[in-house]
Amino acid sequence: MSATITIEDAPGTWVVRAGGAVIGESSKALILRENGYPDVVYFPRSDIATAFLDPSDTVTSCPHKGQATYYSIQTKSVTLKDAGWSYEDPKDAVAAIAGHLAFENEGVTIEKI
Repeated sequence: MSATITIEDAPGTWVVRAGGAVIGESSKALILRENGYPDVVYFPRSDIATAFLDPSDTVTSCPHKGQATYYSIQTKSVTLKDAGWSYEDPKDAVAAIAGHLAFENEGVTIEKI
């Protein structure tokens, strides 16, 4: 079965918080929808406080999106390992997410404000 992936502009303004701190806010976020998976909000890298991000050694590969690189988020009290990721050179079908970061972890909150 092949994946059905759609990418569209995320309406409104979106925020990502880690450890209580806002690390990004964007009105230019994207929503990636993939069959069988929860929707994922991708933030333009320019809208993220990248000083909170530490590159990780983790790399994964998706047959539909390409190779993902991961980032840990350093909060005041804890490091959230591999809490963010990006596809630096995504496959053509999902090229819109190039230059964007997505987040997921117990200590990360993403919401529309």
